[in-house]
Amino acid sequence: MKQIQPKKLFYTSCLSLIVTAMTFAIRAEIMPLWGKDFTLSNEQVGLIAGTAFWGFTLAQIIGGPLIDVIGMKKILYVAFFGHIAGVLITITSVSFWPLFIGTLLIGIANGSVEAACNPLVATIYSGEKTKMLNRFHMWFPGGIVIGGLISFLVIEQLHMSWQWLMGILLVPALLYGILFFSVKFPETERVSSGVSYKAMLKACVGPLFLFMVLCMLLTASTELGTGQWISTLLGQVGVPAILLLVFINGIMAIGRLFAGPVVHRLNPAGMLLCSAIFATIGLYWLSIATGYVTFAAAFVFAIGVCYFWPTMLGFVSEYIPKTGAIGLNIMGGAGMLSVSIILPFMGSWYDSNKAKALQAGADAAAAELQAGRDTLTTVAIMPIVLIVAFIFLFLKFRNKAKEELVQAA
Repeated sequence: MKQIQPKKLFYTSCLSLIVTAMTFAIRAEIMPLWGKDFTLSNEQVGLIAGTAFWGFTLAQIIGGPLIDVIGMKKILYVAFFGHIAGVLITITSVSFWPLFIGTLLIGIANGSVEAACNPLVATIYSGEKTKMLNRFHMWFPGGIVIGGLISFLVIEQLHMSWQWLMGILLVPALLYGILFFSVKFPETERVSSGVSYKAMLKACVGPLFLFMVLCMLLTASTELGTGQWISTLLGQVGVPAILLLVFINGIMAIGRLFAGPVVHRLNPAGMLLCSAIFATIGLYWLSIATGYVTFAAAFVFAIGVCYFWPTMLGFVSEYIPKTGAIGLNIMGGAGMLSVSIILPFMGSWYDSNKAKALQAGADAAAAELQAGRDTLTTVAIMPIVLIVAFIFLFLKFRNKAKEELVQAA
């Protein structure tokens, strides 16, 4: 009889998240190439990229309630086959709709990874959830670093086609599929602790949880919306934009690796407040920086968005534990839904800002630079709203013990 192997489950979960993250980095690099190859507007490219987030949300909405019924392993079957099919369809695309469908399948695969692996990590490390969810999610920026460096090598150094770059994803996807299919999975924490399905659903409509869902809409859009458009928004600042993406995510990976001491010194609400402040400063600085100073601005932005996603999940899992797997998946689904909505808006803002700059007499490069700056300034409104929200959260809960919050939930 197979025994549950927590470390193997955790490391394979990290590998599947690396694949998920690599799709983000690779897509950020090749989105401008899609526009040129298939004569698409930035708004159309944004719609295609946004489809990945719609698929992610769909997988979490459907997969979340099914986790406790069919188990985490079967949800990961969906992830594996979605990654393989999505990559193959994207590689063979010749127009808008095949790109749309392939990107949708990859999004469903990515969402299935999160749908299964977040509750898996929370289950096997029930005593240190925020720390281990941060450590697990370290491999999202870590995977973006890997994908970004591969993208830079394949596209900008070797000048190979974007189809070859997409094809590289098949290798780690096959590997995590083989590893997951060979291990035994535990029951979810909700099932093993005896919390009823009805109690879980009730916890998911509580005021604190709904407040966190609303905040997740803005934290995810700030982090991932900016990341997906970074090659376009910062394409004219004087340094390779894909290297800025790698730099930002390298800082994020290091921050999440050492999340334990930060969690110890600051409670999750304090971490979120500090993150919103740094994200606001970083976005504004990115909107005015040029040359290698852009890396300094990117560093501040990275510190800001570093703890957003895993700490939002960790807060819900620790302080509203009755929400269970559904709670985690509602949070993740809401985050990705917000990004799917913001991406075409960002593309539209960029197109509009560029047109205004051209009408004012700027040349093409100057117009693109100004368009990126104006778009980033607009995006900075989101973390400003978050500062207000997290001040409220911090003041309300800074003097309450976690046990009190759990009982209140």
